[in-house]
Formats: sequence, C-alpha cells, structure tokens
Amino acid sequence: MSGSTQVARSHLSAAALVISGILFVLYPAIRPFSDETSLQGAAAFASTEWLVAHILAMIAFTLLPLGLLGFYNSLQEGAVKSLAYWSVIMCWMGIGLTLPFYGGEAYGLHALGQEAIKQQNPALISLAADVRSGAGLVMFLIGLLLLAIAAVILAIAIWKSGKYQKWSGIPFAFGMWLYIPQFFGGQPLRVAHGLLVALGCLWIAVGLWKQSNQNNNQKTKSSTYITGKS
Repeated sequence: MSGSTQVARSHLSAAALVISGILFVLYPAIRPFSDETSLQGAAAFASTEWLVAHILAMIAFTLLPLGLLGFYNSLQEGAVKSLAYWSVIMCWMGIGLTLPFYGGEAYGLHALGQEAIKQQNPALISLAADVRSGAGLVMFLIGLLLLAIAAVILAIAIWKSGKYQKWSGIPFAFGMWLYIPQFFGGQPLRVAHGLLVALGCLWIAVGLWKQSNQNNNQKTKSSTYITGKS
C-alpha cells in the first residue's frame, strides 16, 4: 500500500470519527422529549424530528468501526495491534446488535405515533412499551455492553501504543460505558453525554490524523535518504 493511500485511509477514518461524534450530539438535541403516555408523545413519535434524530444516531454508530479500523491499521504487529483488532471486532458485533432497536424506535414508533394521531387515540401509545421490550431490548443491551467493552479495549491499546496521547481513549470509553445510564436522564443530561462521546471521538480522530501525517513524513524522508545514497 502506498504512503498516500494509507494516509488517505487514515484521514477517512479520522473524518468518520469526527462526523460520528457530531451526530451523537445532534441525536439527543433534535430528538423530541415529551410525555410518552399521551397524544403529546404520539406527536413526538410522529414528528420528522423523531425520525431524523434516530437516523442520525444509527449513522453515528455505523461510522464508529471505520474510525477504529483506522487506528488498528496505524499500528505495527504486536500485542497492541491485537488489542485494537478485538476492539474493532467487538465494536462491529455491538453495533450489529444495537441498530435493530434503533430501527424499531425510528420507524416502528414513528408509524405508531402517526396512527395514534390519526385515530386521536392515546391508548395506542402504550404499545411503545412492547416495541421497546422483549428480545429486541435484550439484543440492544448486549450490543451496548459489547460497545463499552470495545471502547475500554481501545483505550488500553491507545495507552500502550506509545504513538498516541495516553489519555486520549478515556473520554470515549467513559462515554460508551455511560450509554445505558444516560437513557434514564432528561434531554440536558443526554446532550451532555453526547458531548462526552463527541469529545472522545474527536480526540482519537486528531491523534489518528497527526499520526498518519507523521508516519507519511517519516517514510518520505527515509525514501529520499535512500535515493540520495544510491
């Protein structure tokens, strides 16, 4: 792989992390919060903002593995790269289990809200509990747990890498571990949590971007030196 191609891929991974972080903030900021036992809740479910917010959340999760893959590719073979590998694998598995729940929230509750508004029947809103429970909820919780574990493994790999600032993986790890508890808070707390995740994504992205440029410069200097000696 040429140096320019590797740099381009690293930059793409860094950009994916930045975009993902921004979307993790926009999701709770745009998502309408209301009394979900009334027609007010039905209006929230039926709103465009509800649909857009949850789609942004799904995109945010989908972009995470691309960022982690860039970190994995930036490392030399060894124990740290092995840690990064498992972080990527567990992140993919976690997202695969998490996204179906967000699909139910986005499309299922959106359709439910529209029907409740159409019939002017607040009793239909009670079906939201069914959408959010059962096997889907179990998958969702396991998925978020796997994501949290992946984030911790990533933080350990960053700490041990010797290439990145040791603390740069900590905010992201905290953000992922707090993902389940933050659901019990109101909108301000959930936006604050989104900002924490965004900070974590941005810090890793900046390190990845700088490291890729540094590696490319070193390869360029080495190639120039060898050419000059020949």
